[in-house]
Order: sequence, then structure tokens, then C-alpha cells
Amino acid sequence: MLARVAERLYWAARYLERAENTARLVSVYDNLLYDLPKGMIEISWFNLVDLNSAAELFDKRYKVRSERNVVKFLLLDDDNPSSLRSSVRYVRENFRTTRDVIPPAAWEQVNELNIFLTKHGDSCLTRARRHDCLTEVIERSQSLNGLLTGTLMRDAAWEFLKLGRCIERADMTTRILDAGAAVTENSEVFATSNPAQVIWGNVLRSQGAYMSYRRAVKSTVRGSDVAKFLLEEPNLPRSVTYCRAQLAEAAIKLSQASGRKLAFQVKLPSFAIEKEDDLGAEFRNYLNDLQLALGIAHNNICKHWFARD
Repeated sequence: MLARVAERLYWAARYLERAENTARLVSVYDNLLYDLPKGMIEISWFNLVDLNSAAELFDKRYKVRSERNVVKFLLLDDDNPSSLRSSVRYVRENFRTTRDVIPPAAWEQVNELNIFLTKHGDSCLTRARRHDCLTEVIERSQSLNGLLTGTLMRDAAWEFLKLGRCIERADMTTRILDAGAAVTENSEVFATSNPAQVIWGNVLRSQGAYMSYRRAVKSTVRGSDVAKFLLEEPNLPRSVTYCRAQLAEAAIKLSQASGRKLAFQVKLPSFAIEKEDDLGAEFRNYLNDLQLALGIAHNNICKHWFARD
């Protein structure tokens, strides 16, 4: 496979996963607005910009760090390369240039998703219609991923898609965990109230992992258990451990197929989580270290397979 085709497939998968998970990330905060007791906890929407390391770009574009501006920046801003709208456009462009590799129906579905966002994206700016819009984006993204999973041959094209999807998914899982930790850390009412179950329950639901958690953990929702589940559960498709295993498997298969040495080994830092108090500043620093390690894995992938001579 040509390096440029492999690179476009890799980035198409990354941007598709980023689009879906950006919608999930905003959904976490949106749901908390309705589930937490009104007036008890002030949720800083700007946390979501910080989690995406985009504070500098946001401040260049907006003067006020309001909910509306944050949501617009994350979902609809054409000048934000990681926004939902930008991500969908990048998926479309990468699929357009690899149409001889992907199923025709995938090209049709990504066009439909792009058209949907163009027509209805502004509804995300109002709380009354945001849930329906985000849910539609998530479902359309899942449908496209399902189509690729069910129709693509398990050759190099599939492995490069898997590399992109798993790198992005693991990264976004850490960011969604960080979003939950940020709300918990900034809450000042835990002495008289315990909204942690609501916060971490929404984190699980945003990942489609609530029932899986209840089946595997068999206990009430606790922050420490949720964090361990989303980080370490080997059978959960969105856990960091599962994504790491998929990355390693794809790297081995691609290296064997090309007759080249193994491109990289996925080495991720570890962190002991035993109780709720472990989800403080050190935990958030650990999540940042995880993101940096995934960034190193990304650089190794680009160097090994996409470098131009």
C-alpha cells in the first residue's frame, strides 16, 4: 500500500473517532447540567477547552468563556482543527482521496453526516436541541464505523484504520475521564452532598459503558472503580488497555506483512487507583502523561509508515 493512502486511512479513522468523542465529551457536561442539583455546583465549561489543550486558540477567537462560546468552539468552529465540524470534513476529504479502498457506502455515509452537520449543527448551541443533535452525530459515526467493521477485508487498509481509531479512542477516553475528575475536583459541596455517583455515571454513559460496568464491577458507581474500568478493563472496546492491545496487534500484523521490523511497542505509564481520593491532581497529571505516551506512539507510526523520502 502506498504510504500516502495508508496515512489518509489512518487520519480518516482518527478524525471519525474524534468527531464521535467530541460529541460524547460535550454530552458529559450537558447531561450534568440536568442531573446535578440546580445551583449546588457550578460547572466550568471552559474545562473542556483546557482538556483539549486549546485554550490559546480559544482566547484568540472569543472574548468570553461562556457555555455558548465553548460549545461553538468545540463543535462548529471552522478555525478549530479539532472541532466536530472540522473533524467530519477531514474524514470526508480523506475518504474522498481513498475511495478505491473504502466501501462506496462509507463515502455516502460520511457525506450524509457532513450534510447533517451543515443543516442542523447550529441546533447544538441551544440546550433544548443539543441532546438530539449530539445523539444523531454519535449514532451516524457508529453506523459508519460499523459499516467499515462489517465490510472491509482484514488487510493493511483495515490495520491502518485500526491504528488511527485506537490511538484517538484511547486519547479521548483519558480526556473524558479528565472531564469527570475536573468536575469532581472543583465541587465545593461534597461535605453536604455526594454528586459523585451522578458525575461518574454520566462519564460511563457517555462511553456507552454503563451496563458493561454494572455487569463487570457489580457495585454502585464509584469514581475510583469507573476510572479503573475505563483505563484497565481488557474486554471493554473503549478502555485504554483494550486500545493498547489493538494498537500492538495492528503494528505486529503490518510489520509482518511488510517484512519490516516492529515499528514500536506501546508503553503506557501506570497509576494505582484504590479510593476516591486518588482521583485528584496526581490522577489528572497521570492522564496527561498517558496522552503524551499516546502522542509518542503516534509519532512512531508516522515515522515508520508515512515518512516521505
